[in-house]
Amino acid sequence: MQKRSLLKIFALGCSALSLAAFSTISTAADTKPTLVAGMDAAYPPFGSRDSATGQYVGFDVDVIRAIGKAEGFNVEVRNIAFDGLIPALKTGNIDIAINDITITPERAKSVDFSDRYYIAGLGVVVNIDNTTIRTAKDLEGKLLAVSIGSTGEEAARKIPNARVRVFNQLNECFLELRNKGVDAVINDIPTNDYYAAVAGKGRVLSLPVALTEENLGIAVKKGNSELLKRINSGLSAIKASGEFSKIYQKWFGKEPPAALLSH
Repeated sequence: MQKRSLLKIFALGCSALSLAAFSTISTAADTKPTLVAGMDAAYPPFGSRDSATGQYVGFDVDVIRAIGKAEGFNVEVRNIAFDGLIPALKTGNIDIAINDITITPERAKSVDFSDRYYIAGLGVVVNIDNTTIRTAKDLEGKLLAVSIGSTGEEAARKIPNARVRVFNQLNECFLELRNKGVDAVINDIPTNDYYAAVAGKGRVLSLPVALTEENLGIAVKKGNSELLKRINSGLSAIKASGEFSKIYQKWFGKEPPAALLSH
């Protein structure tokens, strides 16, 4: 899709604030500004590509599209490797990044984060016949798979005597696990549960082990306070309307925690 810098304000009754927030904009005939949302589409149930339709689907996809609808802009999803998302924000190739991204002090030095839209945690996936890993302590000295640039990688490197193998994509981690090349995968619990229930059903287990509790946020370019304000406004609106709860129920089979709806 052709894009250009936003150099002027459309005379649509919109305020300067509403359109100046975007770094890129569609030339679509409907004249709505287009938010370019970057994500690594290899993280179901947060984001993936439907093999039959070619469309992007997932919790993150539905959330950002709902925010877009609430705020009056179109959304274009752009597939970018996870470790390339923050660099893409810095260069203006995307407007926001939404990809199961944990809010951390280190990342907050490079980007600004929205209010949290998911409360997550790191968990453990093992092969179904593995009888040696059942607790966090059992990971010590084991060979662990993680995706590059993830908080799973950070956590794995803190486990005593653990050997860490880093992969470009999460699906590569799970494939290596099933091939018995690693002992376990360290990754976000919702994604682990989804994989164990669908693609890895009968082959792997998502253990009831929570290594951390984390808040997920939508990232924008550092200093883009106007866009951040609109993202938070849209997120607040869909929480208040009940749309957010419907999306959450669709992908996770349960209501969102009350703490998530109150922020």
